[in-house]
Amino acid sequence: MSKEIPYKIYLEESEMPKQWYNVRADMKKKPAPLLNPATKQPVTAEELEAVFCKELVKQELDDTTAYIDIPQEILNFYRMYRPSPLVRAYCLEKKLGTPAKIYYKFEGNNTSGSHKLNSAIAQAYYAKQQGLKGVTTETGAGQWGTALSMACAYLGLDCQVFMVKVSYEQKPFRREVMRTYGANVTPSPSTKTAVGRKILEEFPGTNGSLGCAISEAVEAATTQEGYRYVLGSVLSQVLLHQSVIGLETKTAMDKYGIHPDIIIGCAGGGSNLGGLISPFMGEKLRGEADYRFIAVEPASCPSLTRGVYAYDFCDTGKVCPLQKMYTLGSGFMPAPNHAGGLRYHGMSAILSELYDQGLMEATSVEQTAVFAAAEQFARVEGILPAPESSHAIKVAIDEALRCKETGEEKTILFGLTGTGYFDMYAYEKFNDGKMSDYIPTDAELQKSLENLPKI
Repeated sequence: MSKEIPYKIYLEESEMPKQWYNVRADMKKKPAPLLNPATKQPVTAEELEAVFCKELVKQELDDTTAYIDIPQEILNFYRMYRPSPLVRAYCLEKKLGTPAKIYYKFEGNNTSGSHKLNSAIAQAYYAKQQGLKGVTTETGAGQWGTALSMACAYLGLDCQVFMVKVSYEQKPFRREVMRTYGANVTPSPSTKTAVGRKILEEFPGTNGSLGCAISEAVEAATTQEGYRYVLGSVLSQVLLHQSVIGLETKTAMDKYGIHPDIIIGCAGGGSNLGGLISPFMGEKLRGEADYRFIAVEPASCPSLTRGVYAYDFCDTGKVCPLQKMYTLGSGFMPAPNHAGGLRYHGMSAILSELYDQGLMEATSVEQTAVFAAAEQFARVEGILPAPESSHAIKVAIDEALRCKETGEEKTILFGLTGTGYFDMYAYEKFNDGKMSDYIPTDAELQKSLENLPKI
């Protein structure tokens, strides 16, 4: 007999993952290697160690080890907010009148408000182990910067954050949380760095982008003794750390004999989507089970759905390695939409390769429809979702309504990556009818893509 499914499925602390899962180990065709932009040759560990912590470089370059032990100190930190709940959205199902069963993994139950803390504490831990003074980073919506400032405060590290200018202005309270935890926060692009000044000269009055902020953070790390750069998404090491999301989800579902038919996540750089789907994708790659995976991105920054699969710079200032990924061009400046965490020109190399192989789908949605779904969800499920997470909510609702039309009892799983309590400026714009949708034209995208490096 099937067990009755509770509204929230909680795991015991003893059931938390003790290892991260590296999906690359099960990929027959691995993601293409990072390239040195000067030599166009695969980057070496030594070259990457000038920017990143040694242990993180090791994880970044490891595409064969399936499971990597989580250090005890990180596990101890995880226990402050993990395991996170897997929620059966009974109220949403009833409201929609759908035969579909909807589940969401809720990652907003910590002070940073999102899943970002899973990788922040790992990266800060390895920086501390290496004896560094501090780290530099970028942040879009501010959730990654908040998470990193918390991790650095816990471990006694200096934290320097370059926050995308439009988010710095739209989300002052998230900025203040970072400062409360001791971080130094600078709106990007800034005049603090040479690359920031160059971007301001080329794009006067720009609202900034994650690509700009990355460039500044990398320069800040490489020009200060005892500092390294850390990143909240895109890189393979980040998806590795975020696999705790999917591993917990799978353990919770297995306990109740639940098999998701459709797994949905918002996609900016790929950290939460990659983390959620990793163990399920592993099963698909090994031929043990099948799932339908959907990446949801903003129509204003559609790297998977309208980008090209090519080598490109990971940053606007062109100081980072080249990565083969779905990209809109490193110079692409997204419209200042309210999902700041999804305003990145490229996509994780892992997810790009899986998408290119046809192992997952992608769709883009406009922000007014996203906020309509967010408010519908908030009114019945009692959680005010982050704009980023609401992209997944929108498509989960769409799929549930499709099941209502067909009568299919599909099981839908999506990632609720964080809360939107610091995004009230965005909700205000939507409620006042002042939010608009922006979709870049083919000509705009082509202009940006013309500057891709020739590899």
